[in-house]
Amino acid sequence: MGSEQRVTAAGNEISDSFRAAKKRSNAIEAKLDANPGQFTMLTGDRPTGRLHLGHYFGSIKSRVEMQNRGVHTNIIIADYQVITDRDTTEHIRDNVLGMVLDYMAAGIDPSRTMIFTHSAVPSENQLMLPFLSLVTEAELHRNPTVKSEMEASGHALTGLLLTYPVHQACDILFCKANVVPIGKDNLPHVELTRTIARRFNERYASKDPVFPEPAAILSDAPEIPGLDGRKMSKSYGNSIMLGATAEETAKLIKKSPTDSERRITFDPVNRPQVSALLTTAGLVTGRDPAEIAEEIGDAGSGALKQYVTKSVNDFLAPHRERRAELARDMDSVRDVLADGNKRARAIAERTLDEVRSAMGMQY
Repeated sequence: MGSEQRVTAAGNEISDSFRAAKKRSNAIEAKLDANPGQFTMLTGDRPTGRLHLGHYFGSIKSRVEMQNRGVHTNIIIADYQVITDRDTTEHIRDNVLGMVLDYMAAGIDPSRTMIFTHSAVPSENQLMLPFLSLVTEAELHRNPTVKSEMEASGHALTGLLLTYPVHQACDILFCKANVVPIGKDNLPHVELTRTIARRFNERYASKDPVFPEPAAILSDAPEIPGLDGRKMSKSYGNSIMLGATAEETAKLIKKSPTDSERRITFDPVNRPQVSALLTTAGLVTGRDPAEIAEEIGDAGSGALKQYVTKSVNDFLAPHRERRAELARDMDSVRDVLADGNKRARAIAERTLDEVRSAMGMQY
C-alpha cells in the first residue's frame, strides 16, 4: 500500500470512528433527560494555570447543566498530568484551589459533584499497570493528541505523556463512568478507553464484566478564540480569566490587536482578530456576532473594545462575586477537596478490588 493510500485509509478510519461516536452521543443525549440517574460522567482539567472563558463555555457550563439534570457527575483535577510536559509543579497548589473556587462559583455543587485530584487517589493510579498491558506501543504512538501536545510543548516524548491516554482511561473507568463530555479533538482518548474496557472484560471478566464501555458526548460548543484570534490559551496570554478583576479584563481587552480597517465586520477568515472580539461578545451576551458588528459599524475598534469590555465584565460579575465570597473561607474550599478525595479513594479501592479479583490476584 502506498503512502497516499495509507493516509486515505487512516482518514476513512477516523471518519468512521467519528460517525459511530456521534451516533452514540446522539442516542445518549436522547436518554439523558428521561433517566439521568443511570449515567455517570467524568471530566476534568489540568491545573496548569487559571481557568478562562474558553473553559467556561467549552466545558464548565455543560458540567453544571449535567449536574443539575441529575447525572452522577465527577470532576478530576489532573495534577499528575501537569508533569506530562512540564518541568515544574510551581504554583500547583494555588492552581488546584483556584479551580475548586471557579467550579463552585460557576455552579458546581460539591454535594452533588465529586471533585478530586489524581495524586490523592493511589488506587486509581494503580489501574495503570493492568491497563498498560492491554494496549500496544503502536496504539499509543498513533494517538493524534499525544503528537500535537508533544509538538506544542517542545519537550521530548516522556513515558508519562505517551501513556497519559491510558491514565485518562483510569480516570474514567475507576468510577465506572459511562459518559464523557468532550470536544471532537479528544475523541481518540475515549475510543482508547472503550478499547481498554472491552479488552479487560474479554480477557479477565467475560462472564461478569467489570467495566462499561463509556460513550463520548460530543460537545457542540464552538472553539472560542483568544483575544488575538488564535486559540484561547493560557500560554498565549490571550485568555480572559474567570477570576480576573474587571480592571485586569479591561486592560487585556484594550491591548488586544485588531486591524487598520475602521468599519467593524464579522469575518473570521479575513479579520480573525476583530472577529475574535465579536465572538467573545456574542458568547457572553447571547447575541449574533454579526449583529453586534453591524451595530458598531463605523465607530471602530475603540467602540468594539468598549462593548466587549462591558459585556464580559457584566457577564462575569456574578461569578466574581461568588468566587470572592468563597475565597474568604479557604478552609472550607480545602475541605471540599478533602471530602472529594476521600470519596474517590473509597470508589477506587472498590474498583481495584474488583480488578484484582477478576485477575485472580487476591491472595
